[in-house]
Amino acid sequence: MSEPTAPSEPAASQPDSTRTGPGRLLVAVYALFALSASARAGVQIATKFSHAPVAYLLSAFAAVVYILATVTLAVGSPTARRIAVLSCSVELAGVLAVGTWSIADPATFPDATVWSSYGSGYGFVPLVLPVFGLLWLRRWTRRPRPRRTTVASAEEDAGEAAGSGVAGIQAGERCS
Repeated sequence: MSEPTAPSEPAASQPDSTRTGPGRLLVAVYALFALSASARAGVQIATKFSHAPVAYLLSAFAAVVYILATVTLAVGSPTARRIAVLSCSVELAGVLAVGTWSIADPATFPDATVWSSYGSGYGFVPLVLPVFGLLWLRRWTRRPRPRRTTVASAEEDAGEAAGSGVAGIQAGERCS
């Protein structure tokens, strides 16, 4: 039975990982926004929900998006990266939609949300953060991946090297 060999370097030490360098910073900023948006929405919903329910529910939705982005960026598996792309895309669409809506109809937003006026209350970080997240994820998915070899593929390669025909088939197949 053949077993895969380990890649030459562990994923955590790759420079494009979200566990090192700029990826770690991206996860930290998302975590900070997850915490701040969650706290803001929680306090607003608990203390004065009837004052601006749309704004407070949108802040809670933003908090969920930030939490999801934080977790999926930190995990970094292929499935998590796909979810992170979706999360960052929803975040960008939300910032643009809520930002435009809050400027076009300010009466709907007597209190600001995280995404009101394109995140102006947070220094426009909510507007640029998903762009950086999507760019990072694009870079991550386009990086060269280490090639993994297995004993079975080595046997197949040996069979191909022996030539085609019966010799190649016998090298790659096993009889009971």
